Amino acid sequence: MSRPVDQQVNGTGREPLILVAASGLARETAEAVRAAGRHHLLGFVDDNPERWGTDIDGLPVLGGLEVVTRRPSAQVVLCPGPGQARRRLALRLAEAGVTEERYATVVHPSASVAGSSELGPGCILLAGVVLTACVRLGRHVVVMPNAVLTHDDVVDQYATLCASVSLAGAVRVGEGAYLGAGALVREGVTIGPWSTLGMGAVTLRDVPGHQVWVGSPARFLRPAALAPAHH
Repeated sequence: MSRPVDQQVNGTGREPLILVAASGLARETAEAVRAAGRHHLLGFVDDNPERWGTDIDGLPVLGGLEVVTRRPSAQVVLCPGPGQARRRLALRLAEAGVTEERYATVVHPSASVAGSSELGPGCILLAGVVLTACVRLGRHVVVMPNAVLTHDDVVDQYATLCASVSLAGAVRVGEGAYLGAGALVREGVTIGPWSTLGMGAVTLRDVPGHQVWVGSPARFLRPAALAPAHH
């Protein structure tokens, strides 16, 4: 699951990188990339043609998703906020022949990532994130500022952990789950796939998949939207 040190570089000595989806998360990811200094940002791609040819925070919107296949030497990060949208883009790019080796992992230099932790391709860790020991993140996981993941936590692909989320030890976060800002999860608890914890939720017991839980202690609110069917 760990990503090896990148090999391809451009004339600046930094590997070229394209951010997919000109979103708020993409802008935050761009700042993390600039701070880390490892990649040369080429710009954004986006499905909205009205954005093509414009600039966002000094970076160009290069065109649609086909730009990724036209620039095979560039790495890619998927930047929609919702995990379902990241999953849809990953499927589209896979159908276009984009392999996992193309996906960069972006880690802000102020993040603290234990050497015993593993990051899947396409992960984004923003400023102040802490992974203490033996934390495992799947593909295209997004961890927002100041989230803390402690020993033996496992976060499955496409999950999103918002700012200041805290996971106690041995927590399991299922595929595509969304943990709102400030959510707390007790040791050993499992958050089911494609479930949502509301902002500030204090989660003391397992949350089934495809449900929305809120409050302190967290309780069931309603069913969550279903994830797209697997191809």
